Amino acid sequence: MLSSRKGTRRLRIDFLPRDSNNPPMARPDAVRRVKSYSAANGYVYQYCFYEVNRISHQGSPAGEFIYAISADRKTTFPLGILVLQAALESWAQTNGRTLSSSEEYAIAKMRLFQAFDEGEVPITAEGAQHSRLLVDESNLETLLEQLHI
Repeated sequence: MLSSRKGTRRLRIDFLPRDSNNPPMARPDAVRRVKSYSAANGYVYQYCFYEVNRISHQGSPAGEFIYAISADRKTTFPLGILVLQAALESWAQTNGRTLSSSEEYAIAKMRLFQAFDEGEVPITAEGAQHSRLLVDESNLETLLEQLHI
């Protein structure tokens, strides 16, 4: 209600100024790009990168790259790629430089593609309970060669 007293105007409001009628909004989910990969085994997988975590795997530090995978476009399940820090450190000692975080991500993605091609990725969510693939000293060099590193 506006009231006027000798040329001045005052605004009177029915609720206390400290209360807000606009509650805070929930943070929106990140937009994720869904990509397709035609594997050598004949399946076309859909996948998107979900997150990366630094974890301990059997007492050793590792990077866990988690992807959301679908082979049938109906069900999606998580698949983790573990990149062992010991393998990265061994490579760095041999080659005189460390790999960047982008290169580490690329290694995980190449391991995912390798798993698609070789049929290591389950076709259904039922077969994918806590699926993890490993990047260690035995396969790191092969993955880096595919990246021309």
